[in-house]
Amino acid sequence: MHIREYQTWLQAYDKARGWDRVAPVHTLLHLVEEIGEVAREVGYLEGYRDTDDAEAARVRLAGELADAATFLYKLAYQCGIDLEDALRANMVKAERRYSVEAGRAEMERYLHRQEENLTRLHSPTEDTTFPPADHRLTGTPL
Repeated sequence: MHIREYQTWLQAYDKARGWDRVAPVHTLLHLVEEIGEVAREVGYLEGYRDTDDAEAARVRLAGELADAATFLYKLAYQCGIDLEDALRANMVKAERRYSVEAGRAEMERYLHRQEENLTRLHSPTEDTTFPPADHRLTGTPL
C-alpha cells in the first residue's frame, strides 16, 4: 500500500460517515491522545512499566501506532497536504541535513551523554538533577 492510497481511502471512509466535517484541531486532539497510548505501550516494552507479556504489548503498540498514523493522515488531508509528497520532501531534507558521518558522530555524542546520565543517577554522592547543576551554572551546551 502507498501512503497516498491510504490517505485517499481514509478521506472517502470519513466522508461516507460524515466524519470529514470534524475540525482539524479536534483531529489533532485525537492524535495527541493516541500518542499517549503509544507512549504507554512503549513504556511496557522498555521496562518502565511492568508487563508479563511483552508480545501482547507489542501487538497493542502496533494497534496504537496505526491509530496515531490514521489521525496524522486525517489531519494532513484536512489541511490539504499530500503526506506522500511531504514525506518525499522530508527524505531529501534529512539527507542534506545529516551526512552519514555527522549522524554517526551525533549518535556517539548521544550514547556518551546517556552513559554519563546513568552513571550520575546510580551514584549516591552525585547530584541527580538534570541537567547536572554544574551545567546550569556554566551555561555550556549539552
